[in-house]
Amino acid sequence: MTPTLLIVALASAALMGIAIQRGATCMVAAVDAAVSERSYGRAFSLAEAALWVGGLLAVAELAGILSMPPAIYPATELTVLGGGLLGLGAWINRACVFGAIARIGSGQWAWLATPVGFFLGCLIPIAKPDATGHPMPFANPLILSLPFAMLALWRFIEAARAPGFLAHLWHPHRATLLIAVTFVTTLLSVGLWAYTDALAAIAKAMDGRIGLRGAMVVALLAGAILGGWFAGKIRWVPPTFDDVLRCLVGGALMGAGGLFVPGTNDGLILVGLPLLQPHAWIAVVTMTLTIAVLIMLARHFRRPAFA
Repeated sequence: MTPTLLIVALASAALMGIAIQRGATCMVAAVDAAVSERSYGRAFSLAEAALWVGGLLAVAELAGILSMPPAIYPATELTVLGGGLLGLGAWINRACVFGAIARIGSGQWAWLATPVGFFLGCLIPIAKPDATGHPMPFANPLILSLPFAMLALWRFIEAARAPGFLAHLWHPHRATLLIAVTFVTTLLSVGLWAYTDALAAIAKAMDGRIGLRGAMVVALLAGAILGGWFAGKIRWVPPTFDDVLRCLVGGALMGAGGLFVPGTNDGLILVGLPLLQPHAWIAVVTMTLTIAVLIMLARHFRRPAFA
């Protein structure tokens, strides 16, 4: 890796952390808003972010610069189990893996236990399913590149016409799109990367890039904290034993679930869904349904016995 690519990768990870702090990226919050308020803005933000990753990957493939296509994994009963564990862990944690980063960036330090728990969950001796191949994502990337270029052009024109460029850019929906862009720039500079994948690789000592992966995680967390400081959100929230334990358990369940799928909601949503990978769709649907059911059950049992 050249020094330039390393700088691009670390800067992208830090910018992603800032964007996560401002974006509407938490799956738990998105499902809760849909179930409790019939509000789907967060879900649409995540869906468009996935479209941006798919479109940018199509452009990269068309340009011949996509050197490491995503792996395809079989969809089995373990995929469903993994998706259920991801949903259960996110619900217990009160945030998915993206949401935990946003909470850390706001000074809610108990959520530092989430990546620790995720790392511990990845230590469970679960055999990762074998990939069935690494085909190029699109048979004809031009078919997707053209409509994506129109979508991107519309977003750029919209931003140029906005009275306040930065205020427009840091709206939660647009910040979520920035996460998609930085996700792809890290992919093109250092290969497939998500901070959960980095933690899993470190836990399993799967490759020789542990130092790089660790630096990327640090850059991501630093960016989230910097984003919280810029937004005036950062504050000291003393961690309680209950919060730390909940985050450890939730993180560990998400780590174990990610081994079964394999993958967690960041990579599954941003890469697996737009590339129409069956194991990703099954895992995300299972995870979403699990979170929704748990939210509804929690609301039901919190109600008083007599109205």
